[in-house]
Amino acid sequence: MDFLISLAEGFIGMFQEGGNTFMGLVTGIIPMLVVLITAVNALIKFIGEERVYGFSQKCTKYFILRYTIFPFLAVFFLTNPMCYTFGRFLPEKQKPAFYDAAVSFVHPITGLFPHANPAELFVYMGIAAGITELGLSLGPLALRFLLVGIVVMLIRGLVTEFITDRMIKSKAKTAA
Repeated sequence: MDFLISLAEGFIGMFQEGGNTFMGLVTGIIPMLVVLITAVNALIKFIGEERVYGFSQKCTKYFILRYTIFPFLAVFFLTNPMCYTFGRFLPEKQKPAFYDAAVSFVHPITGLFPHANPAELFVYMGIAAGITELGLSLGPLALRFLLVGIVVMLIRGLVTEFITDRMIKSKAKTAA
């Protein structure tokens, strides 16, 4: 009988924890995202959509800038997960590659700019604790982490753009 009681308490406990997690989201990240989305949209309106689109077009004209500088700016200024909204300034065929580049960068930026993705800071801090225990400086680690992240971001953006382009062409052939 104790086993069944324990099983029932564990079962309901799972849903209680789910409710606690949900309430944490409702009182934590969801209001922050709503306010951040509102602020970014207001800023775009103040600056002017034409100017923002113009800047975005200049910044994404070349693939190197499109998959390094543009995602860097998105992650730095808007942080994770709001940074993905920068993709709205890109043509549809480049949006998957931008997302892939940005999502691959939300962790490497935390070494120098922890505000960009504080939820993942524990991973960097775990590595940093080992480096500190060895008596080494964290500066080179953070800089290398950032530079490798930029290279990975560029590679992933290019590969995903290539794959997306192939898929679009393949779909166009089958539709014709």
